[in-house]
Amino acid sequence: MIYIYLAVVLLTVCFCGVLLFGAPYLPTLEKQRKTALDLLDLKKGQTLLEPGSGDGRILKLAAKRGINAVGIELNPIMYLVSLLVTFRYRKKIKIVWGDFWKVDWPEADGIFLFLITRYMPKFDEKMKTGRKKPVKVASFAFPIPGKKPVKEKDGVFLYEYR
Repeated sequence: MIYIYLAVVLLTVCFCGVLLFGAPYLPTLEKQRKTALDLLDLKKGQTLLEPGSGDGRILKLAAKRGINAVGIELNPIMYLVSLLVTFRYRKKIKIVWGDFWKVDWPEADGIFLFLITRYMPKFDEKMKTGRKKPVKVASFAFPIPGKKPVKEKDGVFLYEYR
């Protein structure tokens, strides 16, 4: 019986504890995954970054298109799931286990974001400093407050940071 309680506590910490750092795991719908990558318009060999990469399905879709992809995931269970989901594309995908606010972000040509409203100002500040080159950001469901999107389609907002 104690193992059941321990399992429940572990699952609660893994899936609810991330609310202290970002967004809970919610899978992005297939339509929005495709829309986000279409809006980012990354070419083969370019790099997509996904802070909070969840189950890895965005990374997998990017790799299928010839795009290099880097995901950062805090939830250890979702990190393992994403390793399994993306295994076939492991030469194009790197997944880092950690808090994306504390991990060094690689230079990327595009970023996919599914982050709740309360963390958007922090993300916006992070994007305004330390970038060496322009980057496009596709944000699903949540706009970046005070920043005008370049495009919007199917609930995905496209931004450019220069």
